[in-house]
Amino acid sequence: MPRHTPMGWQRLALSITLITAACGGGAGSAVDTTPAPAPAANAEIEALYRARTDSARMRFTEADVAFMTGMIAHHAQALVMADLAPTHGASPPMRVLCARILNAQRDEITTMQGWLRDRGQPVPEVRIEGLNLMMHGVAEHHMHMPGMLTQAQLEELDAASGTDFDRLFLTYMIQHHRGAVTMVHELFGSDGAAQDELAFKLASDIQVDQLTEIARMELMLDEMAPNARGR
Repeated sequence: MPRHTPMGWQRLALSITLITAACGGGAGSAVDTTPAPAPAANAEIEALYRARTDSARMRFTEADVAFMTGMIAHHAQALVMADLAPTHGASPPMRVLCARILNAQRDEITTMQGWLRDRGQPVPEVRIEGLNLMMHGVAEHHMHMPGMLTQAQLEELDAASGTDFDRLFLTYMIQHHRGAVTMVHELFGSDGAAQDELAFKLASDIQVDQLTEIARMELMLDEMAPNARGR
């Protein structure tokens, strides 16, 4: 009888294992016979996911809708103000600030319009002509949100130039931003509001961004002439 070396026994054992697997094996076979998920099951899971997503979108309140609508009008006035910088002799740092405000708030207006549209709510359309802000699909009270400038204040800003414009812009935009923060606080204080994930994130982002910019603008104002805050 031939003698097998340890390596020979290993080769023999491996051969037996392969032969057993190829023959299908018996009850002790290690062959995985678990069926693959059927296409119908995958479709059902996807449908369930879509249904839950749609359901989540329906978890909103009148306060959420009012916030989105009012904040669109609020942001639109900020665009009117910031758009004056290039034509009113604003300093380079002021132009950078205004460009940042224009980019951020335009994007947020688009996001809020999409939020309303996805939930079957009226979508305000923004039209700006100089100092004139025209909002289609917005009730009158949404045009008088906290912190928004009066027509007289807008005209005063429009009449300023150079350092006077910088100082007045900072003063009025701080007022404007504080109004936006107040709107967020009112939303979070409303029963059942901001449960929608996107509404909560958007409102939170607005609050953080506006508070950060308020601090930056206050610093810029302090660095101007000593009487810059005297107005």
